[in-house]
Amino acid sequence: MRIGTVKESYIADAALFDTKVQRGWMFALLAGLLLLPFFTGQYASYLVCLVLINIVSTAGLNILTGFTGLVSLGQAAFMGVGAYTVALMEIKLGTPFLLNLLVAGGLAAVIGIVVGLPSLRVKGLYLAIATIAASVILHFVFANWTSVTGGVSGLSMPPASLFGFEFIQPDQVYWIIMPITVIMLFGAANLFRTRIGRAFIAIRDRDISAEVLGIRLLRYKLLSFAISSFYAGVAGGLWAYFFRVVTPESFPLTMSIFFLAAIIVGGMGSILGSVLGAVFMTMVPEVLKMMVGVLSPIWPDAVAVMSPVRIIVFGGLIIIFLIFEPDGLAEIWRNIRRFFHLWPFKT
Repeated sequence: MRIGTVKESYIADAALFDTKVQRGWMFALLAGLLLLPFFTGQYASYLVCLVLINIVSTAGLNILTGFTGLVSLGQAAFMGVGAYTVALMEIKLGTPFLLNLLVAGGLAAVIGIVVGLPSLRVKGLYLAIATIAASVILHFVFANWTSVTGGVSGLSMPPASLFGFEFIQPDQVYWIIMPITVIMLFGAANLFRTRIGRAFIAIRDRDISAEVLGIRLLRYKLLSFAISSFYAGVAGGLWAYFFRVVTPESFPLTMSIFFLAAIIVGGMGSILGSVLGAVFMTMVPEVLKMMVGVLSPIWPDAVAVMSPVRIIVFGGLIIIFLIFEPDGLAEIWRNIRRFFHLWPFKT
């Protein structure tokens, strides 16, 4: 076991970063995020922004599914609620983007509470089907409430602005997305140092025992849905500011499956797993796409032949990964850390 890590108080035991090394790495990561746009091009900034948006939504779903044990396939629909809310507020009211994001998250949270009402009676696959039904209903609203959502044509919105400066290019929108993502992640991490977060974990582990201990299941399940949906709504708002075009097809059911796969690959019940899973799920298809681009000059039919193979390879990687490490990338990272903590001694 590690030495020199004894905790002398409850506050020290509950600290997010319990060693100076961890705090040092965190400061280095934050410094790297601040310097990143100055050393990358527009395409790299685009990918980083997309990863950060996916991290926010994945963290929200992990709160609900990984920490509370409630399966949901409606995350993309809640993102759509947030995206349409931001677009309408920008177009109709021209309110500040921070207010728009808060309202988007709040409205998504309210709808999440309504969707979560069946969670007291059903769970597992049945709850997943209920969230799919809610997703289908919301998609129908997006596509057919033409006077508000623009129907299948969607909405085009102006860029976010602050003190007259417009955030248009990816390296500019990055300065909106990155700080909000960092705040949301710290909020999620701190949530599980509180009574609410621990109630979520108790419900996941054994809901009947949690109720016997005095945890009110309906209240905390609905609260978990609300928090998860709030994260999705904020992520959808960031998505709207990033792409500035919102249509019903922007948030299909496959996107919800994407986020569920991200928390499984990254590690359920882990904030770090949310980050790693979102990065993995976003970047692997991009890497495979770049490989196809490299092969195209040598092999003219590479795009036609490799595009379907790319999807198969991506799915195969996930399956193989889950077979050999079902606890996700977060567990692999913990094993690596454990190895270096104890090196050169055997574990």
